[in-house]
Amino acid sequence: MTSNPATQRFESAALLGGDRDLARSTAAAARGGDAQAAADLAALWVHVAAVAPERLADCYDAAAEGWFGRPSTTLPIEPPAVPSTATDTPPDAFWTSFWDLVLDENTGRDAGDITTRTAALAGMVDESFRRRIAATSLAFPGVAEAAAAGDPVPFALSQVEGHPAGSLAGHLHWLVVEKGFDLEVLDRSALDLSSLPVPLGYLNSRILQCHDIWHEVGGFDTTVLHEIAISGFQLGQFGHHYSSMFLAVTASKVALTQPAAVELIFDMVLAGWLHGRETPALLGVPWEQMWHEQVDEIRTRLGVSAFSSPHPADLIEQLLAG
Repeated sequence: MTSNPATQRFESAALLGGDRDLARSTAAAARGGDAQAAADLAALWVHVAAVAPERLADCYDAAAEGWFGRPSTTLPIEPPAVPSTATDTPPDAFWTSFWDLVLDENTGRDAGDITTRTAALAGMVDESFRRRIAATSLAFPGVAEAAAAGDPVPFALSQVEGHPAGSLAGHLHWLVVEKGFDLEVLDRSALDLSSLPVPLGYLNSRILQCHDIWHEVGGFDTTVLHEIAISGFQLGQFGHHYSSMFLAVTASKVALTQPAAVELIFDMVLAGWLHGRETPALLGVPWEQMWHEQVDEIRTRLGVSAFSSPHPADLIEQLLAG
């Protein structure tokens, strides 16, 4: 524990967690402008990222209901059982790294820095906790079926060359060639993903290659707010643990150090979550068979609606420029 009363209270709330009723009422109070409730909601998101992943779907479903005043239109996700040997505390070093990240005034200014530091925070869990994360992901629709197909074959630049503008491949090629994006975000061969419990190796491989596809098909821009929203989307689609930790860190930083931005950021987190929950499972879609198709056609075929953003996608960029 830290000596600061505010962070000490936060840690206690994160360790304790709570049920659906607490998540719902806390979110409603936070939406009403209660600063302490906003911090308590962020602590609940730390709880499901670092203490009890089994509560993730219930927590976010209830928070979205409390925040927006309506439940998700999809069926509840049946959480896996908590192992009898499960501990209720993260590793000792977790809180030191967590507060170093949350209270660093420069956090968020460099995308690569926050990605690396959040990944390191998420990587502090032990093998038994990874198995709990895996079991949680398997409870999400479509995950077990997609992972059963085996590790996804890496995309090649030659696959997305020569396709028309507006097509899925055409857009991906433009991102890589014109905007300097990577065809896969990181070198998966260097990450030893195959050593992770099923389905985490598959999930992490798939997200490295499909993140930008989900941006396009899901209707997300590549702006600060929409990167937050798509993290909520990925969390709602398959319980992605990095997204869970990233959103916990983001919400905690905002609630504790930038309270004026709570409504803006929490709007994006929970709108992204609902969009992920209410969109058909995209994890196992054979995108390689759709390279030539227009994105609108793909959305129609898969039953996907473009993300309805609660705020202008580039609002943060506008504010920084002003």
